[in-house]
This record gives sequence, C-alpha cells and structure tokens, in this order.
Amino acid sequence: MDITVERELELRLMLSSGRGVSVPARLSYRTDDPYAVHIAFHIGTSTPVHWTFARELLLEGVFRPTGEGDVRVWPATVDGRPLICVVLSSPDGEALLEAPAPAVSAWLERTLRLVEPGTEREELRMEEGLRELLAEGVGEAPGPVTGTVDHADAAERTDDDPAV
Repeated sequence: MDITVERELELRLMLSSGRGVSVPARLSYRTDDPYAVHIAFHIGTSTPVHWTFARELLLEGVFRPTGEGDVRVWPATVDGRPLICVVLSSPDGEALLEAPAPAVSAWLERTLRLVEPGTEREELRMEEGLRELLAEGVGEAPGPVTGTVDHADAAERTDDDPAV
C-alpha cells in the first residue's frame, strides 16, 4: 500500500532587500517514490510551483550544509529561531527560502518511520516487479539466430556497397 505524508507550512521567500515574504507550501513524501521529497509552492498563481529533490538532501541539510547545483540546503538560526534554508536554482533565477526547522524535522521524522534510509530500494519492490514481469512472459523468448553467412561474398563487399 502506498502512503503519502504531507505537511502544510509557511516558508519565507527572502528578497534581495533582506525582507521576507510568506509563501504557503506543502511538503509531500510518497512511499511509491521513496527517494524524493516534493514541495508545492502556492505563490498566487492558478497552479502551484512544484520542486522535487532527494529526501537525503533535506535530511542531511537539517544538520549541515549540503547540495550542489539546483538545490542547496543548510541549517541556520535567525533571531533565535532554528531554520532550514533552501536555495532553489533554475534558468529563471534563484530563490532563498527559510523553513521552520521544528516543522520540517517533525515531517522528516514521519517519513523516516515509513521508509528508513537505506531501505528505499525495498520499498520500490523492483525485484518483485521484475520477477512478475519475467513470469508473465510476453511469449516465448526468441531462439538462437540460425542461418549461414557467405564469407566470400562478405569479403568482396566494399564500404561503397550497400549493406545487405
């Protein structure tokens, strides 16, 4: 059975002026996609903006700076409040978001109770699916290729000759 763990929370989008704007977001984790976390940002448009990245990145980012490229995560304390900072980069620009560390940590703990790190592969049930696929068979496997090759003809062909 596939299970989804979600958490609604307010993030702060940090502007270049140093001020922050509140951004409602939904964190999602699905056992049928055990390596990933999904974040939907509700920024006043008709459809939310979605980002997906490795759960491991967020787990590690709670404790130390991590990530390269499009997603970077690190812990911080601002005015005595523990935060998780997330930078998301795309061709359209870069966004620095601050999330309340206690809320993110509690949500991550719920995901860990469902799928422990290192057991994600088991959750995907790939081996089971592969066994079922092979057991079903799509017909008989093709037998060995039989036929003869005229080696004399093959030796006489040049690169200019069309392939037979």
